[in-house]
Amino acid sequence: MLLRHAKSNWPEGVADRDRPLAARGREAAPVMGRYLADELLLPDLVLISPARRTVETWEIVRAMLPEKPGSHVEPRIYEAKPERLLNVVREAEPTVRTLLMIGHNPGFEELAALLAGHGDRYASARMAQKYPTCGLAVLDFAIEDWRDVAARGGRLDRFVTPASLGEGPDE
Repeated sequence: MLLRHAKSNWPEGVADRDRPLAARGREAAPVMGRYLADELLLPDLVLISPARRTVETWEIVRAMLPEKPGSHVEPRIYEAKPERLLNVVREAEPTVRTLLMIGHNPGFEELAALLAGHGDRYASARMAQKYPTCGLAVLDFAIEDWRDVAARGGRLDRFVTPASLGEGPDE
C-alpha cells in the first residue's frame, strides 16, 4: 500500500523536510486511518519517509488502527524516484505480508503506475488523473518474496482518496 502524506503547510523559512501538516491534512489523515481499519487493510510493517509531514500522517493514521504494526522511518523514501522506492519494497522481509509505505509525490504516483500491470480500471483511471495528498493505492502481488516484485507485476486493487470517501476535496 502506498499512502501519500496528508496535506501540509508551507511555512516561510521552514525546510521542506520540516513542513508540518495543515489543518486539512489533520482532518484527512484520520479518514484514511478509519478506512484502513474498516476495510481490514492492516499492515504488518509501515515504512515512513523522515519528513515531518509523513511522520505526522502516520501518527494520526496509526491511532485509528485496531492493531499497532511495526514501523520505522526509512530515509530512502524521502524525495525518492520510483526505482529507489521499488528497491525499498524488495527489501521487506518475507514475514511481512502487508506493507504500507508513507511518502511523497511524484515518486509514489510513478511507483504505483510502474507496478500496476492490471486491476480495477476505474481505480487506475482515477490514479492516473491525480494522486492527491492522502491518496492510497492498494496493490496485490502473487509472489512469495518481496524480492520478486516487478514492474507491471501487481494488480491495482483500489485507489482511494478522502474525496472518494466523501470526506472533502482532493489536494
